[in-house]
Amino acid sequence: MAKKTDIDENLIRTLAGLLDETGLSEIEYGKDGLNIRVAKNGTVITASPPTPITPVAATVAPTDGGEDMASHPGAVTSPMVGVAYTSSDPDSPPFVKVGDQVSVGQTLLLIEAMKVFNPITATKAGKVVQVLVENGGPVEFGAPLMIIE
Repeated sequence: MAKKTDIDENLIRTLAGLLDETGLSEIEYGKDGLNIRVAKNGTVITASPPTPITPVAATVAPTDGGEDMASHPGAVTSPMVGVAYTSSDPDSPPFVKVGDQVSVGQTLLLIEAMKVFNPITATKAGKVVQVLVENGGPVEFGAPLMIIE
């Protein structure tokens, strides 16, 4: 059984490879109380107790404060690690914005992972009340992307 201080070199190599594949500048992985962060720009590798990560917010409506957006019943969460894009290209308007009505299957945003753009679609109809990601910002697996009510 590995101790919490043992570092899995293969895991670090895999994470570093994901940085190149996805274009991200850093990636963090945590399991059983051990966090490993690999970052470009001098490639910093650290192992430490987990620290809370606050999602980046772009167009965000006020919240009740402190609530976990991923557990919100209208949360659309990321099915993968990658980079979120709110429009198909820099000159196009966003797919959706706060206040828009969306229908099932409508494209909400794109997530680029391993040089593939994956459309994230609405699983339910409703009104977009929060957009919790920044265009071109990194997203983690399971991270809340937006709230539809």
